[in-house]
Amino acid sequence: MTEHDPFASPEGVRLQKVLANAGVASRRVAEQLIVEGRVRVNGTVVTELGSRIDPENDLVDVDGTAIQLDQSKRYVMLNKPTGVVSSMKDERGRPDLRRFTKDWAERLYNVGRLDAETSGLLVLTNDGELAHVLAHPSFGVTKVYIAKVEGRVTPQTIQRLTRGVELEDGPIAADKARLLSSSAEGGGSLVELTLHSGRNRIVRRMMAEVGHPVVELVRRQFGPLHLGTLPAGHARELTKVERGALLTLARRAAGDAPEPRDSSDPRSDQENQ
Repeated sequence: MTEHDPFASPEGVRLQKVLANAGVASRRVAEQLIVEGRVRVNGTVVTELGSRIDPENDLVDVDGTAIQLDQSKRYVMLNKPTGVVSSMKDERGRPDLRRFTKDWAERLYNVGRLDAETSGLLVLTNDGELAHVLAHPSFGVTKVYIAKVEGRVTPQTIQRLTRGVELEDGPIAADKARLLSSSAEGGGSLVELTLHSGRNRIVRRMMAEVGHPVVELVRRQFGPLHLGTLPAGHARELTKVERGALLTLARRAAGDAPEPRDSSDPRSDQENQ
């Protein structure tokens, strides 16, 4: 788009129609959003109602939240149960992810991995660009895990996890660590860890290094997505709000979108933990 007259081309689709088709709002409300300067195309605020865009190539956001224009893309949240490998086809014949994608016609792929003994939030999508940004550790997308571990974890151990521990493949520190519960009667402890690392089985190795091997591990959060009450073994499409949050994170991480207009609240290497 050229700076002098970026959206005056007779080609393309009217912006208010694109927003309405994307489910953002009715066309009349979409027009109001445009006039109020709340809509951007490729990072540029658009206020002219006659503006046309290319929905296949242009990036649109409203109040700083990315809008999904390509309706062929699917974004699915799975609560992966234990005993299932993070693969669409396991060469060794172990239970894989295919059983959870049968309700979608599109060919979905997992974003990153959880090992067979780890349960929790896994994103499935056919959006390769988004998958790359979410999965690669260089983009710094955080994940939150709840680990049930052996022994009584102390506050000093929590501090050690955030300061960093030395593993065989180099030092690693949790972005955040929190002790949820600790039993003095040998019932183990619950620890919440926030990490952006994609290193192999990193949570298990960190906890083993501080003397508290993992008994059970679940990923509760992936970037802006929360597992919530989704039962183990169930999958669902992301809501419009969740899709917007995920696309916004991916675009900003990839440098394709500016920060929100103000500070108000606007309307992920493969890891193997």
